[in-house]
Amino acid sequence: MAFTFEQARACVLLETGARRAIPATETVALLDASGRILAENVSADRDYPPFPRSARDGFAVRAADLPGTLRLIGEVRAGEVYSGSVGPGETVEIMTGAPMPAGTDAVVMVEHVVRDGNCIQMQHTLASGDNFNAQGLAAQAGVTILFPGQRLGYADIAMLASVGRDSVQVYRKPRVAVVPTGDEIVEGGQQPATYQIRNSNAWSMAVQVTRAGGEPVVLPVARDNYASTVARIEEGLQCDMLLLSGGVSAGKYDIVEKVLADLGAEFFFTRVLIQPGQPLVFGVVKNDHKQTLFFGLPGNPGSTMVTFEVFARAAVELLSGANEAPLHMLQTRLWKDLRQKTGLTRFIPSRLSDDGATVEQVGWHGSGDVSGMTRANAFIVTEPNREQWSAGEMVRVLMK
Repeated sequence: MAFTFEQARACVLLETGARRAIPATETVALLDASGRILAENVSADRDYPPFPRSARDGFAVRAADLPGTLRLIGEVRAGEVYSGSVGPGETVEIMTGAPMPAGTDAVVMVEHVVRDGNCIQMQHTLASGDNFNAQGLAAQAGVTILFPGQRLGYADIAMLASVGRDSVQVYRKPRVAVVPTGDEIVEGGQQPATYQIRNSNAWSMAVQVTRAGGEPVVLPVARDNYASTVARIEEGLQCDMLLLSGGVSAGKYDIVEKVLADLGAEFFFTRVLIQPGQPLVFGVVKNDHKQTLFFGLPGNPGSTMVTFEVFARAAVELLSGANEAPLHMLQTRLWKDLRQKTGLTRFIPSRLSDDGATVEQVGWHGSGDVSGMTRANAFIVTEPNREQWSAGEMVRVLMK
């Protein structure tokens, strides 16, 4: 059964979401938590900021005294507290991050005053609250600031450190079996014969699994015979998800689908109207009270990379405990004219400019061209029912 790109993507999200269980949790050190999925509520241990805090270098004032001339009575910097109180006609020099002195309710930026000895002159008005952060403005003590299911990035790690955490509970990474298939494959350290190729798909998939939040389990190559393919697939089904590359086309020795069917697989789709990557298989095998999702990815390296990124990555993210698995696309201008045959959604290896303003196809010679993929940092994503685009038109772009 052939699905459109949108249908296949929706199917992956639906079927994975329906079958995933809440993963087990583990506690990791903060530096090991980047990219992991949070498994607990995290609350503020105190108000943030914990005191009224200046947002500028300048002078703490009473807004009602402005405009006018004020007498300078002291200084306060970050890490200190001004012990006195500021009265009418007075001011305290203050540095960014310092606590506001008692009696003040605004900060005049240093660039906006004229200083004359122990006095400053300010010609403009300020409103109460200008240029400082009130206590608890960002978060109040006891309020939940981070929630289960979100992927922890650098800002989240900073927040965890701010609230006094040196470790955090995260969901266990799903174990994803990676099985390359084919008699023509030898391992990377071996010298291939003229009719052989080195195993690259297993390693690109392993890296993509890791980026998506999974733990790759790279298994030996499944050879193009029934016994070898059964053995590798049965081993892979012990993991939380199974990825196979190759063996899903219409060739005489493409037996992956037959083996999966014999093992009781339910197929959700077996072809997607995209390029590269049409012969893409997605389904589930149920055994021993366990359901294991699988993807049979095409064997050409470019097809393997694209179909993982567009479809399988979402499944890994959801199995990791993430609340969502969005496919982030942007719109940018085409640098050169583009033509295609209609009927397929195409993912064209491309180069997005440094400023993100334009995108251009790279020299690429089909899904077996790994070197072309290395030159790309993005994919132009076409609409299947359109034949051409002119330079300057907006197109969809998926980052690599």
